Amino acid sequence: DDFDTARDLTIASLTASVDGFGLGKLFEAGKVKRMISSYVGENKNFEQMFFGGQLEVELTPQGTIAARMYAAGAGIPAFFTPTGASTIYSDGGIPIKYKDDGSGDVEIESPPRIVQEFNGHSYVMEEAYYADVALVKAKKADTRGNLIFHGTARNANPDAAMSGKICIVEAEEIVEAGDLDPDEVHLSGVYVDRVIHAADNEKRIERLKETSDDASEQVITGGRARIMRRAAKEFKDGMYVNLGIGMPTLASNYIPEGVKIELQAENGMMGIGPYPRKGQADPDWINAGKETITYVEGASAFSSSDSFNMIRGGHLDLTMLGALQCSANGDLASWIIPGKLLKGMGGAMDL
Repeated sequence: DDFDTARDLTIASLTASVDGFGLGKLFEAGKVKRMISSYVGENKNFEQMFFGGQLEVELTPQGTIAARMYAAGAGIPAFFTPTGASTIYSDGGIPIKYKDDGSGDVEIESPPRIVQEFNGHSYVMEEAYYADVALVKAKKADTRGNLIFHGTARNANPDAAMSGKICIVEAEEIVEAGDLDPDEVHLSGVYVDRVIHAADNEKRIERLKETSDDASEQVITGGRARIMRRAAKEFKDGMYVNLGIGMPTLASNYIPEGVKIELQAENGMMGIGPYPRKGQADPDWINAGKETITYVEGASAFSSSDSFNMIRGGHLDLTMLGALQCSANGDLASWIIPGKLLKGMGGAMDL
């Protein structure tokens, strides 16, 4: 009955899930009025609803969503970030809702954001995101609400938990208070109001990537290979590097001899390894492009807010990204074609 009466929901999530699963079920049932997200490119039904005027979409950089959630839990009503400054994101004018008459006209567009200059650079003001209810998934919880996450499945779960007036946790395993070592707890139970046992733990792998024993399957030739080899010459020994999906990620196959780099995933991983061998993929270990990954010795996992702190704080040495278009002076267009294509900026705008 509660599901039947719930409607006009505003949901904040890093991504929009996929058709017929997770958040996808809420969209298809017509329960959602507005979606605040950074990337929605894998949900075709979502895209159709948006362009058909059935759904409001507030596209927001991924690091900003995590930071807005964290700020709410930390008692910080607003903050300034360089992400999105001097773009349509800060200037305003991004379609939030189209008219439902099939005209393709925009009914609601994003307003200009407050921009202020600090030390010669422009920064965008963002307000904390206070949620009425936070829904969180954890690997393990104790009866006091202390949580442990697994791999990159931690992502924005701690940040979301902090933002909610009420936080409900679905845990794969629940243990008694005292069974968890205090040093292994990722999030204190002070943020948690309810814990339920997750009886169904289906986790869909959206982009299964595996390492093949067949060398012929891994050979890339032509212009793509040339671009990757040239890009790999930018790697210097000891660099911390973030690589976008596609050719940027594959450029790591051409790292020069004697050069060692650390690969970061903005969804919460430092020390990405190769794709898993066939049959060994784990849905709790994926990169920001939702591809299955492994990790190398000395790797670390962390929350989305920590990940983007590294990025905005200038602690990475290099990032390589793909784009739809690039201007002569390096401006990128990579996340929306108004009226035709809806993807989202993901973490690229932060990077």
